[in-house]
Amino acid sequence: MQTIGYIDVEKYQCISKHICTNEVIITPERVRHIKERRGEDFYEQYAEYFSFVLSDPDYIFKDKHENTAIACKRIGEGDDALHLVVRLVVVDDPVGFKNSVLTAIKENKKRFAQRLRNNVPVYKKIDIDE
Repeated sequence: MQTIGYIDVEKYQCISKHICTNEVIITPERVRHIKERRGEDFYEQYAEYFSFVLSDPDYIFKDKHENTAIACKRIGEGDDALHLVVRLVVVDDPVGFKNSVLTAIKENKKRFAQRLRNNVPVYKKIDIDE
């Protein structure tokens, strides 16, 4: 388990008002999951952005699972978007649990525009150009 970043708890309160910590971790099992699903090259290319996406998301969407956020940030020249699915730790969770990245997804500009049309973000960064 390694710490990969920190969230601004105020931004993520749109998911839950009872977040216990700002630290975000990723487990070796989740790293393997991402590499298996997206490829080793994907992980090597985008893992360096994980902390940036978590700390300064352009959008946050509520996932279908309780206390789970999808943090989204446009990255790179082509306006691709990187999404991190994050399980947030709340007061009802066992002591010692941390916010944890479950998976990572990259979407091209067209697919991301479709996501914005079909899903309402619960948080939107103020200075975003759509």
